[in-house]
Amino acid sequence: MSLRLPFAAPDAQDLQEGDDRGLPNRIGKYNIVSRLGEGATSEVFLAVDAFNHRNVAIKRVRLPTAGDSVENHYRDRFFAAEAALVGKLQHPNVVQIFDAVDDPVQPYLVMEYVRGVTLRRFCRPDSLLALEQIVEIGFKCAMALAYVARHGLIHRDVKPANILAVLANDQITDIKITDFGSVFDQGSDRTQVFRVGSLAYMSPEQLEGSTLDTRADMYALAAVLYHLISGRPPFDAPNQVALMHQIYHAEPLPLAGLREGVPPRMDALLRQALAKQPGRRPVDWDMFAREWSLLVANAEVPVGRLQDVLDSERFNLLRALEFFHGFGDVELWEVVHRAQWLRHRYGAALYRKGDEGNTFHIIAQGRIDVYRDGLRVARLGAGTSVGEMAYLAPSPDLRVHSADVIVCEPATTITFTPEAVDMLSPATRHLFDAAFIRVLVRRLHAAHEQLAHPRRIL
Repeated sequence: MSLRLPFAAPDAQDLQEGDDRGLPNRIGKYNIVSRLGEGATSEVFLAVDAFNHRNVAIKRVRLPTAGDSVENHYRDRFFAAEAALVGKLQHPNVVQIFDAVDDPVQPYLVMEYVRGVTLRRFCRPDSLLALEQIVEIGFKCAMALAYVARHGLIHRDVKPANILAVLANDQITDIKITDFGSVFDQGSDRTQVFRVGSLAYMSPEQLEGSTLDTRADMYALAAVLYHLISGRPPFDAPNQVALMHQIYHAEPLPLAGLREGVPPRMDALLRQALAKQPGRRPVDWDMFAREWSLLVANAEVPVGRLQDVLDSERFNLLRALEFFHGFGDVELWEVVHRAQWLRHRYGAALYRKGDEGNTFHIIAQGRIDVYRDGLRVARLGAGTSVGEMAYLAPSPDLRVHSADVIVCEPATTITFTPEAVDMLSPATRHLFDAAFIRVLVRRLHAAHEQLAHPRRIL
């Protein structure tokens, strides 16, 4: 069953910054620090979870409105939609919901606290992000929404105010999708609120109340990316009726006319995702994410000030390497953030004979040569690794390298230390250990073959 609601969505996370007047001292067992913001249906507080030694965000439903039973009913439904997701979504680019307390007067959610701002800040023409940053944001959002879709969920309210930008030194380091109050659970038999969302980012099929699939979220994300690039949404009108007409019948203005340097394929990809008919959009999130990330990988969007290995590049490199076969998206993102990623120029030395260390490298791109006493004994390419024995060595005496390892073609390596591996979650560590064992077995087999059949090996 579905409940119809006018298309103007509840903006629980589209919050105005609040002050601390009337600030509660506690909500449940949580000590309140400050008010983070407030909207039409809820208010959000920064609180301390003393038991788990962490800051959390408390999203508390506003007091019931006297005499407005319909509004109160919908408010309860939006709370129930998020409460049903407690502990279910554990992805680095999705805000976690830790707990839901169904207080009879003001129920509340306990969520992951994200230090940062929403993407609304970067939608203004005077605050636009670099194009390569927008590619990174789009890729991470696409992979996160793909994860959500695999759980049978359609977010239905993807917009700049519901995407949090994690900041460090005033630079965006990551993003988090939040506010699942409008989520549609395709596997639930409970009555769910229907026809919700934010009009500026709403697909035609969502606007008219048709049956939805994940391509409705794809349309919304494309609308967000268009807004981040150009400083204006794909469709803009002085009233809702005119805006609805544009969503049904108009085409977005070409991005090249709104911002200098937008490559044609970036515009084409967003136009495809903004197609009026869902069947004309990319068939799934993997296709969209792959094509979107290639804008940077193929240098159609140049990497300006971001000279390091970009997260989208890291993720796609990992997925292509045999070592990481069997890793899910969540585990791959953990490796992206835990490992050290290094670029090496031609002639650089990963190791020199006599060096001591306990790191090992997986070659993601490029090639390296291994020399013993000046003689090249091996050439290794993408997917292979070096330094395993020093990494595993139980004593410092065994951590001395016996060969020179030199870059013969510019390379990108994924570098690990025992300390970095220890920081992986148990599930990721299990997959990592299994992959590591496969590498060692292959090395032992190759050594055995060389000893048994030296002429055949040479």
